[in-house]
This record gives sequence, structure tokens and C-alpha cells, in this order.
Amino acid sequence: MEKQIKMSYMAASSLLLLLFFSGSPIQILGLGVGINYGQIANNLPSPSRVAYLLKSLNISRVKLYDADLNVLLAFSHTNVDFIIGLGNEYLLNMTDPIKARNWLQQRVQPHLPQTRITCITMGNEVFKTYDHQLWSNLLPAMQTVYNALVDLGLDKQVTVTSAHSLDILSISFPPSAGSFRQDLGEYLHGILNFHAEVKSPFLINAYPYFAYKDNPNEVPLDYVLFQSNQGTVDPITNLKYDNMLYAQVDAVYSAIKAMGHTDIEVRISETGWPSRGDDDEAGATPENAGLYNGNLLKRIEEKQSTPAKPNVPVDIYVFALFNENLKPGPASEGNYGLYYPNGTPVYNIGVQGYLPGMVYTSPSTKIVSKT
Repeated sequence: MEKQIKMSYMAASSLLLLLFFSGSPIQILGLGVGINYGQIANNLPSPSRVAYLLKSLNISRVKLYDADLNVLLAFSHTNVDFIIGLGNEYLLNMTDPIKARNWLQQRVQPHLPQTRITCITMGNEVFKTYDHQLWSNLLPAMQTVYNALVDLGLDKQVTVTSAHSLDILSISFPPSAGSFRQDLGEYLHGILNFHAEVKSPFLINAYPYFAYKDNPNEVPLDYVLFQSNQGTVDPITNLKYDNMLYAQVDAVYSAIKAMGHTDIEVRISETGWPSRGDDDEAGATPENAGLYNGNLLKRIEEKQSTPAKPNVPVDIYVFALFNENLKPGPASEGNYGLYYPNGTPVYNIGVQGYLPGMVYTSPSTKIVSKT
């Protein structure tokens, strides 16, 4: 029988965590970074152990891709804010008001307020599927779930959105010329109106790694890794960008503005760098992953903003907490984790977390611990 266990040394070495950049210690406490907790694997630690790990890292924002009962129960009374998800396969059902309300009553309402569910993402990268029926279902599903939240009196604590891949853009550079694909215009127009009405954020999954992987001889590695570089200048605004991620965010802001909205916040629901990949996946190394995520965490700690939105600190969820051994696709897909499933860091960015061992009672009633 698995139980939660206490740390052998409580506050000293596992809760006082430091990030080291250029020899200078930066405390991870209060960074405000979010983490994606994917579970496409058969070797992950139990949710109760993960709750200890995230507590030791002082991470208080977690994004799921479902509404996993065991996870939400394990994080009860932990003061962790959760984004939960409804997969693409559920969008059709969620256009039915009765089914939407039933889902909320069964999968969300029982966990409130002890588990802090703050947001529901409807589908993930829907426009990457080229399934036009799915495209058509997205906005009605978002509206129906939101209306059900209103009926249940939950709309003030739980918001509704969806996460999009960056290939919804037809133009991403210069950032000030960012625009959405023409074939998505009719769909995104309604979605943006929804966001403006209910005041929920527009989420993007932004990966500078993909740009580098596809053009390693043309895209400067230092520019995508937040390292010192000459940067690039938007010729229209004269704003200088020293990294690709911020340029991608501002391109989305420009695309939204081109559709008539200036009051919708863009947040990064996923970004990361793989530590391993196939032979044709340039740049997928532990060294590059460590630089990308380490430098990213430093910028989050500094509450940096993008050049075009200087008063809006970039809101980021890192992908991902663990490597996931059952993810389909190229080798990189399962190797975005900061940690191996046993709690060992995949690479060193100076973050020391604590994953408690498994504790169970053997037939002889002795307590046995595994690390």
C-alpha cells in the first residue's frame, strides 16, 4: 500500500532550492512558472509523490491534458492552481448543454474548492488536425462549457480557453506583421470574440526548437536558446528581439490585433526543448535543453515582458515535468521532461527537487522504502 511519507530533513536541503546562472544563485521560490504534467507513460510516479516533488520545487501552477481524478485528489489542499483539459475527442459532446453540465458536475465541481481548478482547455491544437468538423465544434464547445459554468456559479473561479500551435499563423516575422492563416479566419474571429467577452487568455504552444530543427544552418542557435546574440530588429517597429520566443508571442499579439482585438492576453501554454531526438532532429541534446529551460526560468524570475507588450510579463507553462515513454512520433516527443520518472533531473539547471520513495507494508508488516 502506497502512502505519502515525510521528508527526512524537512526544510533544510529540499525546500531551499537555488538556480545557478553565471555563478549567481537565484532562488526558485516564487518564480511563478507553470509546468505541464503529461502522463503518456507507464512508469511515472504516483500523483501523491508528484505533489511532493512540485511542493519541493515550489511550483504552484500545473497544466493537465485531462481531468485525472487521482491527480486532482492528490493535490487537494495543496494551493496548486490547475488547468485541466478536455481532449479533442470530447468537443462534439461538449456542444450539448446537458452533457457539458454533467461533465462539470462529475469531474470539476466535486474537487472545488479543495483543489484549485482555475481553467479548462477545450481541445489541444485543434487547427493542426485539419478536421473541419472539429474546427467547427471548438467555439460551440467553449461557449457551452462556459455557459454551464455560469449556470453552476463557477464562472468566477474557472475560465475556458483552448491551446493552439503556432502554425495557426501565416506570417510570424517580422512580429508586427503577424497574421493568422486565411483558412482559419472565420473560426478564429468567433473564438477571439469569445475571449474578449469572457476575459480569458489566448493560449499558444510555442517551440523555437522546431524552427531551429527545420533550419539549423539558418536559425542562430544562440537566438533560440536565450544566449547572448546580435538579435533581430523588426523593421516596422524598430523593436529589437534577442530571442525567438518573444518574437513568436508578439507575432500572435499582432495577428489578434489585425482581427480587431487589443484586450486579449496571450499566454504560453507549452514551451520547452528536448534532451534527445532522432538523428534528423538537430539540436535535441541535454546541453541545449538545459540552456533553453535554464535561461527561460531566469527570465521568468525577472518577470520579463516582450518588446511589444512591455507592461505584460510573459506567462509560461514549461513542457514538461517528466519524460514520457509512450508518446508516439519522433524520439524527441518523449524527451521534453525536466525529470526522469524516478525523480532524477534529466540535465542540470541547478534545481534540486524531492521525490519521496514508495512506502508500502510488506506481508511481514515491515515498512520498506524505495527511492
